[in-house]
Amino acid sequence: MSTPPEAPPGEPPGSDGSPPSDSSMALDPEETEGMPEEPATPTALFDTLQGLATEQRNPRAGSIDTASVEEILHLINTEDHQVPIAVRREIPHIAQAVRFIGKAFEEGGRLLYVGAGTSGRLGVLDASECPPTFGTDPEMVQGLVAGGRAAVFRSQEGVEDEKAGGAEMLEAVEAAPPDIVCGIAASRRTPYVVGAVEHAREIGCRTLFVTCTHRAEFDLDVDVAICPTVGPEVLMGSTRMKSGTAQKLVLNMLTTTAMIRRGKVYRGMMVDLQETSQKLTERSRRTVMTVTGLNYEEARRLLRNADGHVKTALVMNLADVAADEARRRLEHASGFVRPAIENRPPPPRDAPSEPDDDAS
Repeated sequence: MSTPPEAPPGEPPGSDGSPPSDSSMALDPEETEGMPEEPATPTALFDTLQGLATEQRNPRAGSIDTASVEEILHLINTEDHQVPIAVRREIPHIAQAVRFIGKAFEEGGRLLYVGAGTSGRLGVLDASECPPTFGTDPEMVQGLVAGGRAAVFRSQEGVEDEKAGGAEMLEAVEAAPPDIVCGIAASRRTPYVVGAVEHAREIGCRTLFVTCTHRAEFDLDVDVAICPTVGPEVLMGSTRMKSGTAQKLVLNMLTTTAMIRRGKVYRGMMVDLQETSQKLTERSRRTVMTVTGLNYEEARRLLRNADGHVKTALVMNLADVAADEARRRLEHASGFVRPAIENRPPPPRDAPSEPDDDAS
C-alpha cells in the first residue's frame, strides 16, 4: 500500500492534496487558551430544552423534507389552525391582564414589553402601532428587545442569555410603578426576559408573561401568566411560527382591548387616530362620513373645525355643539364618545379580578 507524499517544506500538511493527519488537525495549546471546555455530558440547559413543549418534534412533519410545495403549505396551514383555539382558552387570563394594563394606564403608567428574538420584535411591532392607531404617546406602550434597536433588524441570539441585560434595560427606561412589565418568551426560560420580570417584581411593578409552554410548567412569580399552548412547531424549535403567531394574537388583544376600554373606539371605528399620513387623513374623513351621514366636503370642513380630531368632530355633529363644548364633554366622559354625546359620565372601569384557572 502506497503512502501519501509528504508536503513540500514550508507548506501546511494537506496542501499537496494529501489528507491531513489527525495530529495536524489538532489545535495548539496557545490556540485553545481561554476557550470554554465542551461538556462531555448533557448540560442542565440541554435537559431543560428537551422537556419544553416548544422544543418537541412534530410527528406530523416527519416527511416534510420530501413533501411537495402544496403539501408543505397545507401542513403549515393545518398546524396554524391550532393557534386561535389555544389563544381562546387563555381569554380569562388575557382579560385579567387587560384590567391590570387599564389600571396602570389610569394611574399614568406604561406598558413595557420585554422579549428576545421573535418575541421581542413582536413587542416592538405592537407598541409601534399604538400611536397611529389610538393616538397614544409613543412612551405609553414600549417594546424592549434584547440587543436593542439593531436586534429588531438582525438576529443577535447570544444577548438573550444575559439575565442581567433585561434588568438593565428596564433601568435604562426608568421603569417604576405604576408601569406594568410584560415578558414575552415562547419557551418561558429566556434569561434576558426572566431577568427583566424578576427586576420588575423587585421594584414593585405589576408583571405579565406571555409564553407557549404549559401552564402547569410555569414557575415564575408574575401577576398574570398567559399560556397558549400550540404544540410542536412544523420545524422543531422554530418558535417564529405557531408560537410567534399566538404571541402576536395575544398582544393584539391586550392593547386593542385596553384602548377600547379607554374610549379610543366608537362603533367599531378608530376615533383617536392621528392624521400622520394621507391614508389616515382619508380614514378620518370616512369615519366622520360613516357616523354622521355627511358628504366628503362636509366631513372635511367639520374635521378642520375640530382641529383634525375625529372624536371632537363626532360630538360636535351628533350633539350639535361647538368645538369647545365638545371637548369639555369628552373630558367629562374620559374620552368616551357615547357618553360625551349624551353629556353623561363615562362607564365604570373594570376592576382586576382573579381568573378561573379551570377555564384554561
